[in-house]
Amino acid sequence: MAFKKSNTTLQDCFLIEPQVFWDERGFFMETYSTVEFEKIGISSLFVQDNHSKSNKWVLRGLHFQTQKPQAKLVRVAAGSVYDVVVDLRKDSTTYGKWEGFLLSGDNKNMLFVPRGFAHGFLTLEDDTEFLYKCDDIYDPSNESGIIWNDSALSIDWNKYLTIITEISKKDRILPDFASYNRNPIF
Repeated sequence: MAFKKSNTTLQDCFLIEPQVFWDERGFFMETYSTVEFEKIGISSLFVQDNHSKSNKWVLRGLHFQTQKPQAKLVRVAAGSVYDVVVDLRKDSTTYGKWEGFLLSGDNKNMLFVPRGFAHGFLTLEDDTEFLYKCDDIYDPSNESGIIWNDSALSIDWNKYLTIITEISKKDRILPDFASYNRNPIF
């Protein structure tokens, strides 16, 4: 099965469109294949799968791990999200830039997020199920992030945001981009 890889405005971050086979019973799609991903230039070896379910208007992020950074392949199985990534790699041509993507159970698109990126999403529907493959194990002692509404990044959450009904306590107190920029990790 083939996957179509499209560049984004961020260096090394790609939108992936799977091949979906529809018939009267529903659909079938492959969501990952080491062989097929290597054909499109993505060679991350994923070692952990995560699955979250959220109500409408839940914001999660912007997260990353400091000592054990993770590349991620993210997608939505049901519902929809506004998915946002920020390039935190100091030597990257897109350092400090962000981009947002609509991922949904309907469009079935996936996003490859390389190591050295902060990642977050806003759910746009109740019962949204978000899945992500990671190329390193989650380590709570190395979790970090950037505050979601940092004015220096100017992320356009308003494209979809009308109200946030839930954001975790730890996500409300994440540092700003200026703090990260004083001592970049990646």
